[in-house]
Amino acid sequence: MRTARLRRTRRTHRASAVALVSAMTLTALAACGTSSSDGGGGASQQSGSPDASAPLDPKTKVSITIDCMPPAAKAAELKEWNEDVAAFNKTYPNVTIEGRSTPGQCLEPPRFTAMLKAKSQPDVFYTYFTDLPQVLSEDGATDISAYVSDKTVPGLKDIDPNVLGTLKKDGKLYGLPTSNYTMGLLINRKLFKDAGLDPDTPPRTWDEVRAAAKKIAGLGEGVSGFGEYSAGNTGGWHFTAQLYSLGGDIVDASGKKAAFNNDLGKQVAKNLHAMRWEDDSMGKTQLLKWGDLQKQIATDKLGMFLAAPDDITYMVQQLGAKYENFGMGPIPGGKNTLAGGNGYMIKKGISPDKIKAAIAWLDFKFTTVGEGQFDWARTKADSLPVGLPQPNFWLNDSKAKDDASRTQNATMPVANFKAFTDNPVPGKAEPPKAQEVYKVLDNVMSGLLTNKDADVDKLLSTAETQVDQVLADQ
Repeated sequence: MRTARLRRTRRTHRASAVALVSAMTLTALAACGTSSSDGGGGASQQSGSPDASAPLDPKTKVSITIDCMPPAAKAAELKEWNEDVAAFNKTYPNVTIEGRSTPGQCLEPPRFTAMLKAKSQPDVFYTYFTDLPQVLSEDGATDISAYVSDKTVPGLKDIDPNVLGTLKKDGKLYGLPTSNYTMGLLINRKLFKDAGLDPDTPPRTWDEVRAAAKKIAGLGEGVSGFGEYSAGNTGGWHFTAQLYSLGGDIVDASGKKAAFNNDLGKQVAKNLHAMRWEDDSMGKTQLLKWGDLQKQIATDKLGMFLAAPDDITYMVQQLGAKYENFGMGPIPGGKNTLAGGNGYMIKKGISPDKIKAAIAWLDFKFTTVGEGQFDWARTKADSLPVGLPQPNFWLNDSKAKDDASRTQNATMPVANFKAFTDNPVPGKAEPPKAQEVYKVLDNVMSGLLTNKDADVDKLLSTAETQVDQVLADQ
């Protein structure tokens, strides 16, 4: 969910509003100063400006503030940030990148909301794809449509339009992506082998998941075959993912009515209930939330669960697991998969030169194959992970080039993810008011997994009524 999962990752990283500025940034600031173009843009920054699509003139002096600079605790990431600032300044010597960092990386949701309301966001601010409605409701972001072209973002034509589409409203573009994800089936390769299953061909249907889970649970010693969340909004997040995988929807096309209390919703619910109570393949400990399943699979106590690829990095870096013990396949069902990600938006009201400088920086750091975050040779040299299939929002020649570099510099067995990468599933965005909807659907998941006598029809009907109320309050 990156909005359910954000409790752990990027937005839990948004822990305080303390601003730190890198030594390189301070040096640049002292050297470059600012100019009159740094002021608020007002009407002068309208997207209809005749030269809006032209790149920033390197002679222009301007300073921009950007959040989510890596904190000192992430030494390698901060080193790369500072290197990128220096490289960027070779082309734009008069642009000062004033990075802001917090101990946890970025603001927590309440702080993000408060920041928008106070209009205190930096010039370039970090968001999730699902944040766009909230940002626009607070009139917080600039329409950058006229500023983004193949001149200012040369790789634009190769960015997945579905990813760019998450940053658009009514045809207007409000941000550039930095990362994306889709969910798949994460497996423990050791347990698959121990159970006589082929880890290179993970289950592709929910019937196959159920059968494999039985075999894995049959290993005994407290091993579960399949795991699911049912607390902290993560249960509703995963119910959504499972329903998407069968071609269903959580909310109807109007965005105002629940759409899960139907045959597909009941199929998801009944399958989970059967796995938990008839097969006993999901373990007795329930009411799990993000972090719990990761600990189980990292210690060889869980065979598989739905996840995004970067869960693996978390387990290796934080839980001491090894990359080679994991693999991924596409989400079972394969109709759609829950997709998300994050990017940067540009504060409304800043000057055209600031907007151009922001786009130039974002392009260099986040949307250029072989540079910035996609410099995989450097990433490997800095002992950071290389080889996960995401983030990867590229198409065409850019994808081929990035994939080749990612494979060449891999620090993990990329073949373990071949089933996932070779069988892409269309991504589907989270529903409106996702967190509130997920909270309601947690009750469905917890009911199914903690009550042997759960009434599926009643659970879904009650949740439908509650979600309709949530959507009516928009």
